[in-house]
Amino acid sequence: MLCGLVLLAGEFGVNAESWFAGMRLNVQEIHDPQARVSYRQASEIIRRALPTLPIDGVGLAMGEKQNGGNFGLLGLAMKTAPTFGDAVQIGLEYQRNLGPLMDLDVQDREDGALAVVATAPEEAADLLPFLCEEMFASTLMLARELAGPDFRPLWLELGYPAPRYARRYDDLFGCEIRFNQTQHAMVVDRRWLELPFASYNPVTSRQALALCQAQLAAMSLRGETTAAVERQLRPRLRDNPQMTDVAAALHLSERTLRRQLAEESTSFSAVHDRVRTERALELLQDLELTIAAVGSQIGFTDVREFRRAFKRWTGHTPSEMRGTPT
Repeated sequence: MLCGLVLLAGEFGVNAESWFAGMRLNVQEIHDPQARVSYRQASEIIRRALPTLPIDGVGLAMGEKQNGGNFGLLGLAMKTAPTFGDAVQIGLEYQRNLGPLMDLDVQDREDGALAVVATAPEEAADLLPFLCEEMFASTLMLARELAGPDFRPLWLELGYPAPRYARRYDDLFGCEIRFNQTQHAMVVDRRWLELPFASYNPVTSRQALALCQAQLAAMSLRGETTAAVERQLRPRLRDNPQMTDVAAALHLSERTLRRQLAEESTSFSAVHDRVRTERALELLQDLELTIAAVGSQIGFTDVREFRRAFKRWTGHTPSEMRGTPT
């Protein structure tokens, strides 16, 4: 979402640097696909960004540009599922991987329809129009990529008054838009859930889901300091950076960094191992890379040491994760 805002700012010649002042991250780091920031940071950046962008319906403008590729590994896992219904379940189970500011749930309606309901935290109530626009527009784009261009909701429910640009909602969603409702929901026909996917691939699906599971496990442990450490580690894994190096880059003493990580119930070694695990899982998808090459790229000079570490992190050997003989 933040990357999309920065790209949109570029289209209009808006300097986004001021959005990040005092946030312990910068515009360049936002373009890292694995960058993580706290909900507090994200909400504040959005509040700073919206008044500087010279268009109405910023969320719609961002959401309508989305496709499966923008959903990363989760998009791949959904695309390789057996049916649209399976894809929806995967999306709900791993939605936290994308760091959304709204939670999605599915509810059955008495008329037999299905409602995808979005809920925002109370502290982000002032951002509701933007959050709903971005969430439902991007969900619509992903659904059309998965189910085909004919996909459209039955209607859309939004818990805020119609904005002056409400006609843009009609043009994008192609369905009835109901404002001032008691909840935010995209209501769809249940028949879409039975749609089979020609792109179903059990092997790719298993690999993508394994990566999604690893990401989700790590996400729950990330605080602001943890995320800052990860951003320092990720581009330097090959050099096996130590706590001294990372603390200096963050302008902290080792003692302060250790204390802040402990307050987030983690440690430097735990963060380092999580980042190496995620990167190793990604690299193992490239069958052109040897196991030794994968280990080298995350800081191991001895392939045996890498195998032992990977087994400790994941419970599997690198070869088992690839589905190839050891």
